[in-house]
Amino acid sequence: MSRKPELRGRAARLARLFPGPGSSGQAARTPFVLLVVLLLGGGLIGLLVLNSALSEGSFKQDDLQRDTKNLTDEEQALQRDIDAYSAPDALQRRARELGMVPGGDPAFLGPDGKVKGVPSAAAEQSAAQIPLVLRPPETVAQSPAGTVRQPPADTVAQAGTPVAVPTPSLTSTPTTTPGR
Repeated sequence: MSRKPELRGRAARLARLFPGPGSSGQAARTPFVLLVVLLLGGGLIGLLVLNSALSEGSFKQDDLQRDTKNLTDEEQALQRDIDAYSAPDALQRRARELGMVPGGDPAFLGPDGKVKGVPSAAAEQSAAQIPLVLRPPETVAQSPAGTVRQPPADTVAQAGTPVAVPTPSLTSTPTTTPGR
């Protein structure tokens, strides 16, 4: 039987650092342990990255849901405005503000070309019902001093008489319509 000689001093320290052929079990275990540690560390880092990505997606989803709610509220408010402006009484009020009058009885043409019904003219308006300005108030220009300029009195339309109302500019003075 062969026995290994006992080493002393420096040789013994070197023998402990570099294992010989007899200690191959410990040398084979070291790469396996390193592989397991690397796989566990990589798995933990992967879970951390996945968790962060899911959290970021959740935050984006919350933001998008909040934006959707705000846009839905805005759409409903706009729809309410449209409904209010489309109501028959609102349309009638705005038409009267623009100087429109209800029409008379209509007449219809049949497919054979015959006139059905008897047309009648629109009702006359009194001078008190005629508006002073024939265009919406948003289009009235401001003078340099900041006061609203009204068109001249002779450009106000009488019932059933179309009159062109000049659009005032900031640099010119109001003009009257020709022939009046």
